[in-house]
Amino acid sequence: MEWRRGEDLRGEFKRVERGWCLGGEDFRRELLEQVESRPGPSHFGEAVQEAELARAERLVLEGLARLGWGEADLKTRRKGEPRKVELAWELRWQTTMPLGWIAGRLQMGTRGNLAWLLQQRGKSRLGTPADQCVLEI
Repeated sequence: MEWRRGEDLRGEFKRVERGWCLGGEDFRRELLEQVESRPGPSHFGEAVQEAELARAERLVLEGLARLGWGEADLKTRRKGEPRKVELAWELRWQTTMPLGWIAGRLQMGTRGNLAWLLQQRGKSRLGTPADQCVLEI
């Protein structure tokens, strides 16, 4: 035991020091899919980004299922397809994913094009879901 104490074990515990998950890739993916709460002030770094990415992917897949589309439909439909814009709006509202990621994932061209499409969508509707709430006074 004394010999083990004197050994340099920094490399052995590197994964524990730097990572948040001990286990295989499938186990890590399963944990990320279970994250439902938004990151708080004490959450930061790679773990938050991975959780947001998993959340965004889950929303994309749910949206595609809701529309009855597959991945191939994202490529074949127009960049400004109204249902794509709605899905992008939902992603923008419910995640912190950047416009560039959303535009690329939904095959909507550049982030500038997506920004313009979302702006036009906002002008033609009430805006955010919070704007649609009726306040009783």
